[in-house]
Amino acid sequence: EHITLYSFIFSVIGWLAMEVEQEVLSVLEICKRGRAAAQRMQTASNELKNAALAEIGKVLESRKGDIEAANAADKIYAAEKKLSNTLQKRLDVTGPKFDQMILNTEGVAKIEDPVGKVKMATELSDGLELYRMTCPIGVICVIFEARPEAGVQISSLCIKSGNALLLKGGKEAANSNEVLVNCVREGLEAVGLPKDAVQLVSTREQINELLSMDQYVDLIIPRGGNALVKYITDNTRVPVLGHADGICAVYVDKDADVEKACNLVVDSKAQYVSVCNAAETLLVQRSALSTHLAAIVKSLSDAGVLIKADPESLALIDSKNVAAAGAEDFDTEFLDYVIALKVVESVDEAISHINAHGSHHTDLIVTENLSTAERFLAGVDSANVYHNASTRFADGFRYGFGAEVGVSTTRTHSRGPVGVDGLLIYKYRLYGNGHTVGGMARANTPFTHKPIEPTFRPQRSSEL
Repeated sequence: EHITLYSFIFSVIGWLAMEVEQEVLSVLEICKRGRAAAQRMQTASNELKNAALAEIGKVLESRKGDIEAANAADKIYAAEKKLSNTLQKRLDVTGPKFDQMILNTEGVAKIEDPVGKVKMATELSDGLELYRMTCPIGVICVIFEARPEAGVQISSLCIKSGNALLLKGGKEAANSNEVLVNCVREGLEAVGLPKDAVQLVSTREQINELLSMDQYVDLIIPRGGNALVKYITDNTRVPVLGHADGICAVYVDKDADVEKACNLVVDSKAQYVSVCNAAETLLVQRSALSTHLAAIVKSLSDAGVLIKADPESLALIDSKNVAAAGAEDFDTEFLDYVIALKVVESVDEAISHINAHGSHHTDLIVTENLSTAERFLAGVDSANVYHNASTRFADGFRYGFGAEVGVSTTRTHSRGPVGVDGLLIYKYRLYGNGHTVGGMARANTPFTHKPIEPTFRPQRSSEL
């Protein structure tokens, strides 16, 4: 939709009049405020956190015009700078995307309180009880590109999990991010929670300084390409939960149902191309070429997908929507109506290719052979591995997490779509009755180390 500068000026008058702008602070002060907010958030009740999420939804609805005006400004900037079509699509936060943003916030509120859950309960000795319980990480910094609605999703998850959040979005979405974060802060403050539980970091220079704040920041989650993740990892002492490229693959086995294969390949590739869980590579077993390839190619062509084919498959394809693949195409996240096609001899070769060229995000096998499927699912080293289901299901909302911070491709405490559980760690509570190590040693008191009811002792005795 074309927006003239003249009409845009009038559309942003209300937005510029907003008086909830976050004041300009030093990075050190932002971090200190984040730590103070985190200490309050970790003891907030589930009722209060849910009230904040409900209030945020109301504020977003009431500020819809301001959000759309700010988003229009970002779209104009992106068009003037001739940013990629993929990025411009990701910038949009109007219409269905706005509605989904509200639904995600409501969905997070419906999740059971994840904080304070007992994950282990052990009697160490008579009257000495140990509990492992979930607790917030603390102060989390998330760096993301485009997709302004992601800031609201991430804020919702951090609020629900009792964490404080420092957000840094790309400059292409600066106006949208500022208005949206202000809405979140207003919702927090309205129910008595600290508004500094969510703060926006504005400049690139601030990020470089932020990376050194390991005294205050507990976890950094970069959402973006490999270059961003590598830069963050190489320049900080803060633990990093990486979210890099989505080079997802679909492997079509000789025992795949043809119609099912066509539907799954097209949905994985073309349902929405500019996301990290869209398929970028198609692997077809050599013995399936004569039975499956023509139908799959036609389905992709009908969906407007350009197929970059290796020499063996290229010789078999009769379509205008085909081109010769280069070696680099099998290491590329296209985020467009393009897919790289390669012929493989077996499921083992498919596994080897994916582990070598994929991004460990989401990969799919299409087959009716359960033994082959299990071999693929066990052998592919990715956060999400699917059998006969579209790669597009790799999403926190679709997994029932309410929303997601991102999809982690690292091997840390959290992998795959990161919902509230991925924003928690644990602490140990020990209940005793004057127990001492020396006293137990002198009395030769034995350790029992037996499982007990996963309910804290004070709760069982009705003291709380």
